[in-house]
Amino acid sequence: MNMSTAMKLGRISNLPTVWSNVLAGAILAGGTPTVGVIVPLGLMGSLLYVAGMFLNDVFDASIDARERPERPIPSGEVERGEVIRWAVVMVLAALAIAWSMGWRPGLAAVGLVACIIAYDRHHKGNAAAPVLMGMCRAGLYLCGALAVAPGLGGPVLLGAAILVAYVLGLTYAAAHESSSRLVRVGPLLGIWAPAVVALPLLGAGPSGAGLLLGFAGWVTCALRLVRSRRPASIRRGVISLIAGIALVDALLIATAVGFGPVVVAFAAFLTTLALQRLVAGT
Repeated sequence: MNMSTAMKLGRISNLPTVWSNVLAGAILAGGTPTVGVIVPLGLMGSLLYVAGMFLNDVFDASIDARERPERPIPSGEVERGEVIRWAVVMVLAALAIAWSMGWRPGLAAVGLVACIIAYDRHHKGNAAAPVLMGMCRAGLYLCGALAVAPGLGGPVLLGAAILVAYVLGLTYAAAHESSSRLVRVGPLLGIWAPAVVALPLLGAGPSGAGLLLGFAGWVTCALRLVRSRRPASIRRGVISLIAGIALVDALLIATAVGFGPVVVAFAAFLTTLALQRLVAGT
């Protein structure tokens, strides 16, 4: 498998949102996320994300052959068996990293792997698929939190719930990226959950108000694309919402500890946008 194929399979453009997820989880837990903690967490999360994307294409190969024949497996760029082997190697490496950081993040990583496999295997036509995807992202919060703290406090659990709500709406939108039907508003409402929780930022000065209003503007533009009935526009909206995961992290970090670490999450957002120009985010 060459690097170009691996990058397309792994949707590597979205990796910065994984890094901001583990950072947010660690910060919400009240820990001090040093480089010695965040780097292995980021590597672990990256390996699991890419492995999950590999397996997603494995399980979707027959559907992609009809709807997205340009994807690496149906186009003949790579064989399913090779993709599976690489996915297994990445999962094992990620679990080794997690367990090296302690049994708590190790167990959290095992649960995350279970959610990833369950989603990849059963997401088509499954009403619970958005919940599974939300749990995958929340699992990154839990891994980040348990790497720096002995337990899960209220801020971590609330943050994970908010992230799940956002991903529920995002996953619903992504399920319609090849459709010309009008995407319903109701299932998208969870995307606004981070803004509701972060409303106190309006009184936190220009930085807080700017961050919140920036998130609201970004989401509004993305949802207009999602509801355009044009598959190409819907896909652009979905990609925008994926990048917005890092903005969710930035909002939650800002409401918990202030604006210092927000810079890192916002940088992850900008990096995701830049990478999405090089590698498709869906």
